[in-house]
Amino acid sequence: MGINQTFPCCGNLHKMLDTTSGLPDNCPVCHAPKEKFAEKDDAIKTPADASALTDLEKKHVPLIKVNKSCSLLGGCVDVHALMGEIIHPMLPEHFITSVDFYLDDQFLSRVILTPEKMNPAAGHHLKVSSGRITVIPHCNLHGSWIAEADL
Repeated sequence: MGINQTFPCCGNLHKMLDTTSGLPDNCPVCHAPKEKFAEKDDAIKTPADASALTDLEKKHVPLIKVNKSCSLLGGCVDVHALMGEIIHPMLPEHFITSVDFYLDDQFLSRVILTPEKMNPAAGHHLKVSSGRITVIPHCNLHGSWIAEADL
């Protein structure tokens, strides 16, 4: 994976896996023009050792659950993301501000979370049954983290 661009206006991250297509003309979240994009190599944090997560990493690396049968809408795939093996705090001073979802490196949505009354989780009902889902939560203190799963 080669994520090396960020949209500074809104924090949405653009995955530069296909360098032939280049940057989009506008951010898919806030619609800022590509002239506002800035390169940032450390835009997304990953664990130093995925087999031995620290407590900090356990609170920030999302857990993704894919359910091939939906209880609400027949025929869709449910994707649920929980922020952290150790549930991330949702306090005014430390919380997950948003969660971005990508399918096959294409932006799907941003879920905005607020502290105190929400849990650090988000989900979607997808019309597709295959592909790679990427979840990127943003912590107001510790930045953006990433996890991926196949549908």
